[in-house]
Amino acid sequence: MVNAIFSALPIFAMSTFLLPKTVIKQVDKYRKQCLWRGPDLSSKKPSKAAWQMVCTSKDNGGLGVLNLQTHNESLLLKNLHKFYNQVNIPWVHLLWACYYSNGNLPMTHVRKGSFWERDSLKLLDQFKGMAPALVHSGSSCLFWLDVWNNHLFSHHFPHLFSFVRNQKLTVLQVVHTSNPLDLFHLPLSDEAYHEFQDLLLVLNDFHLQTEPDQWIYIWGSPIFSPKKTYKHLTGSPQVHPVFRWLWKTSCQNKRKIFFWLLLRDRLSTRQLSRRNIFLEDYNTHLFLTYPFAQTCRASLGLLVPQSDDQYATIVMFRA
Repeated sequence: MVNAIFSALPIFAMSTFLLPKTVIKQVDKYRKQCLWRGPDLSSKKPSKAAWQMVCTSKDNGGLGVLNLQTHNESLLLKNLHKFYNQVNIPWVHLLWACYYSNGNLPMTHVRKGSFWERDSLKLLDQFKGMAPALVHSGSSCLFWLDVWNNHLFSHHFPHLFSFVRNQKLTVLQVVHTSNPLDLFHLPLSDEAYHEFQDLLLVLNDFHLQTEPDQWIYIWGSPIFSPKKTYKHLTGSPQVHPVFRWLWKTSCQNKRKIFFWLLLRDRLSTRQLSRRNIFLEDYNTHLFLTYPFAQTCRASLGLLVPQSDDQYATIVMFRA
C-alpha cells in the first residue's frame, strides 16, 4: 500500500525536478502513518523501526519501502543520460546549441539555465560515478577529469596533470590541439616530461569518430535503468541471507512483518507483554524456550542447537 499509492503519487513530479526536502518530509509523514498506524489519524502509536531501515531494500535487510529522495535522483539522472549521449530529441539539441556549442561542458556548480537543468546538474557527480565513457566524437567527455576508455588520465599521469593549464578541456579539444605542449605550464619537471612522452603515444594512437560518445553504465549496458540506478545509489550492505529467505516464504504478509521485526530486534515491550513475556532476551525466548515454540518444534522434529546466535539456529532449521 505504501509503495503502490503514497510512493507512486509524486513520481511524475520527481521525474521533472528535485522535490524540496519539506515536501519529502511531509509525504514520508503520510507513509509512516499508513505503515504503522493505519487509518486512525489520532493514533499516537510510535514507529516500530527507524525509517532509514524501513527504506532499505528487502534483500539488504529492510522492508523495501522506497526512499523518495534517492528515487527522485534516480529518475532525474535519465536527463543526464539523454544529454551526454546526445539523444536525438529537441531539448537535447537546444541545450547543446545554446550553452555548449563552444566546447565547454556543464559542471555541478553552474548556475545558468532553467531550474530543471540546474536540478539535473546537481547530480552530475552521481552520473559520472556510475557511467564511464566510450569515446567516439570526444565532444561530451572531459579529457582529464572523466573516466573514458577505461582510463582516468588525471590519475594515470599525476605529475603531468599538475602542470595542466585547463583541466576542463574535452577529449575533442585536446586531440585537435596542434602543439600538445600548449596544454601545460612550462617548464615541465622530469617526471612530468616522461609522462608527456607517454601521452603523445596515446594521442597518436587515438582517432576520433563522428558519432556521439557513448556512456556505459556499471551494470554493463548503455541503456539507462532507473531501477538499477536506485539500487546503485542505495548501496548493498552485507546482511544475513535469512532476510531474503523470509520474504520468499508462503506465510501471510503480516506474519512476515512480525518476524522481520523480531530479526531486527524491534519488537516493543508492549507487544511482548501481551504474550506474557518479560525476559531480557526476547528473541531467544520466542524462538527457543517459549512453551508454544517448543511444542511447534517438537511436532516438526526440529532440534535446538547449543548456540545463542538466532541466525545460526534458523540456518539449521532450514537445512
